[in-house]
Amino acid sequence: MKHIFFVEDDLSLINGLTFALKKQGYEVETARTCLEARKKWGEKNYDLVILDVTLPDGSGYDICRKIREVSKVPLMFLTAADEETDIIMGLDMGGDDYITKPFKLAVFLSRVNALLRRSENSSQKDAQLYSNGIAVNLPKSEVRKNGSRIDVTASEYKLLCLFMENPDIVLSPEQILGRLWDCDENYIDNSTLTVYIRRLRIKIEDDPAKPEKIVTVRGMGYMWSSRKRG
Repeated sequence: MKHIFFVEDDLSLINGLTFALKKQGYEVETARTCLEARKKWGEKNYDLVILDVTLPDGSGYDICRKIREVSKVPLMFLTAADEETDIIMGLDMGGDDYITKPFKLAVFLSRVNALLRRSENSSQKDAQLYSNGIAVNLPKSEVRKNGSRIDVTASEYKLLCLFMENPDIVLSPEQILGRLWDCDENYIDNSTLTVYIRRLRIKIEDDPAKPEKIVTVRGMGYMWSSRKRG
């Protein structure tokens, strides 16, 4: 049985979603404040964390930061804060998904199931990815370029892993968004993806203006080139 930690201050939403999740076969632990969440976090090993952003005594972002210091557990933000800057901040600090209220129950449950599936699959992968001078240590979530460690955000890390797990295959923006964040058209759009790719290129390419790792395939999408050109 999968254990879900749900932090939310709206009692009616807690009751409704807890009922729905339990019907799916999940065990749910809830907290309504940051203080309560911090106390309960260490009591069990959770398979998924769902966080509201606005809580009576603080922010779900603060809880996320604390969790990411010690755990790579899948984490979903569930909030009314729907500005693009809020979404990007939540994903960059370590969120794996971001759902804005109001939402459809079926969509919420589908994305919960997808996060848990991805988590199971990733735990079965090899411990390291290596290609074109870039090495990713999966257990440590560590990225190195030609042996030197580079710092990437959580979203940049997930994007890099997706590319390196699919070398020399053209991925459309829609495929990337769907596989990385289970997105819909109102969520992360193509222009935001372009920003992520540009930022990642600055960190991993020798010349970001002439990328040789994340290559743009005009009219189709992007491809991870497994070999250095030239």
